[in-house]
Amino acid sequence: QMTVVESGGGAVQPGGSLRLSCAASGFTLNYISIAWFRQAPGKEREGISCISTSHESTYYAESLKGRFTISADDTNNTVFLQMNDLKPEDTAIYYCAGDPRAPCGEDHTPHAYEYDFWGQGTQVTVSS
Repeated sequence: QMTVVESGGGAVQPGGSLRLSCAASGFTLNYISIAWFRQAPGKEREGISCISTSHESTYYAESLKGRFTISADDTNNTVFLQMNDLKPEDTAIYYCAGDPRAPCGEDHTPHAYEYDFWGQGTQVTVSS
C-alpha cells in the first residue's frame, strides 16, 4: 500500500523558515512524482511544487520561486519542501501527494486530479 505522511508544519513569524517532510512508504521515490499542494481558508487547493520520477524535473509556482525548494532523500524515502522568507499569505494546510503517472515539469502546474494518494496535511501559519 502506497502512503505518504507529512510533517514539519507549525507557526512562524513573517520572514521565518520551515521544512516540511513527506515520508513515503510502499514505493520508492524514483518511480513516483511527488507534489506539494496547499489550501488556504476559503480558497481552492493549489499545486505549488513537484519533483518528478528519478528527480529529473521540478516545478515551483511563480510566487514561490526563490523562496521554496523541493528535494528528495532516497535513502530515507522522503521528499522535503524547504520554505524560506515565509509570508502571511503562505498560511495554509500543506499536503503532499504521489502518483507514478503524474507529470511534473517546470512548465506544468500540478493538478489534484493527477495524484492518487495523499497525506493528511500539515498546518502552516505565518503571523506576527
